[in-house]
Amino acid sequence: MATDSIPELSRRLAELHAALSQTADMRPGSLVQRYRACGKPGCHCAQEGARGHGPSWSLTREVAGKTVTKVIPAQAVETTRVQIAEYKRFRAITRELVETSERLCEARLRQGDVASQEAAKKGASKRRSRSRSSRKSTSS
Repeated sequence: MATDSIPELSRRLAELHAALSQTADMRPGSLVQRYRACGKPGCHCAQEGARGHGPSWSLTREVAGKTVTKVIPAQAVETTRVQIAEYKRFRAITRELVETSERLCEARLRQGDVASQEAAKKGASKRRSRSRSSRKSTSS
């Protein structure tokens, strides 16, 4: 956004919240297609230049600093692709939501600074002293 007006940022934040509530099944990671040799000397996969058996599909992702791999059945490959794409969309939405929220907070701070500066110019920020009445004793 070119401008950081509070109404525009608030509107965009509401749009992002709505988009976030519309997310579907998702999963992080990368889908990898593999061909492997089985190790039998007489198999076609043992020939030089052969692709091997496959494809087999796996989903890899990092968990606590370690790469985790999960085998994905061939019939679930397209569904997994959609879930990965949805995760990427979710990440993009949350990234923009945080950035927009931060800009909105900054705009509100600036608006508060401007309001307090205007009040100071008018003398509204000066604390007026109240005249105190003398204390009267209440002796009977």
